[in-house]
Amino acid sequence: MDMTVLPADWRQGHFALRTDSADGPMVVALQYGAAFDMTPNFGTVSAWLNDPDPLRAISLGAPVALGALGPLLAPCDLQAAKACGVTYVRSMLERVIEERCHGDPARAEAVRGQLRAVIGDDLAALVPGSPAAMAVKERLQALGWWSQYLEVGIGPDVEIFTKTQPMASVGHGAAIGIHPMSRWNNPEPEAVLAISAAGRILGAALGNDVNLRDVEGRSALLLGRAKDNNAASAIGPAIRLFDAGFSLADVMAGTTQLSIVGEDGFRLEESGAVGAIARSPAEIVAQLMGPHHQYPDGAMLFLGTPFSPSKDRGAPGMGFTHKVGDVVTISSERLGTLSNTVRLTSDCPPWTFGTGALFASLARRGYPRR
Repeated sequence: MDMTVLPADWRQGHFALRTDSADGPMVVALQYGAAFDMTPNFGTVSAWLNDPDPLRAISLGAPVALGALGPLLAPCDLQAAKACGVTYVRSMLERVIEERCHGDPARAEAVRGQLRAVIGDDLAALVPGSPAAMAVKERLQALGWWSQYLEVGIGPDVEIFTKTQPMASVGHGAAIGIHPMSRWNNPEPEAVLAISAAGRILGAALGNDVNLRDVEGRSALLLGRAKDNNAASAIGPAIRLFDAGFSLADVMAGTTQLSIVGEDGFRLEESGAVGAIARSPAEIVAQLMGPHHQYPDGAMLFLGTPFSPSKDRGAPGMGFTHKVGDVVTISSERLGTLSNTVRLTSDCPPWTFGTGALFASLARRGYPRR
């Protein structure tokens, strides 16, 4: 395991991660620089984080040498992988552009200019669902510019969808997949919250909600095809757990850095403020789960992205799209670094190790023992 992908202060915090081993996945806790194998007592990250006191439960783990840890896997297992859409103004406007372009990137810049001419910066300070937001909605409807994306962006209900199946997300260093049908796609760097079955926000990681913009732009009903593909969900490098030195406020105060380096010499670097989100995480989690919808194994929730890369990669006005071989690096001072290389979905390792395989592996090892 490459410890340099963890934040610089990792020896002062608590982390949940999964590593690969010859016997099967290991659930590992890092506590103040020491590693503990949680697998014998809990079996899964989900079971550990659903303990009433996950930090205190680390004392149940067996000490393990850092040098014995294998490659990083996604730091979650049985949790539902959920994601929010258009929670940031920039992302929301780009989704409207996709819709009006019908998935054609050549029209994007012209539509972008038309949209700015209609609404200016009116949406930046709007509170979703507020009277001011509803007034903007009425004005845009009158102009014929209303959109389903604006509905969830400034309306009362947040967009929450299933990103992928439990166990399907990849971790740091793995390939991420772009479907060969797509000609317009991008990364979506996001903060990802780890949430217990009781609805407690326990910590956060980095995530890449890989998206096929042309597919979603043709129809929002194709969201599953645009979002849920082989290796199209990356989470890592670890879940940083909330403790006395790290909280949700620190997540929201953070800045996420995006770097894309292509084999063709293309480079893109951007940064985005997590706190620019239009809704509070507490509100989003309350809409995700509660008396009307439960997640007994917990959930990993992508909060949405403040990024929507539009730097021209080819002809002027054509904007950005991935090419095979792109190295996408997402980093944050308090959450570490998540780096992945773009491949076609057909060239990424197929997902074969699911929930059944995990429980078979645990049974062979006689875990959990509690």
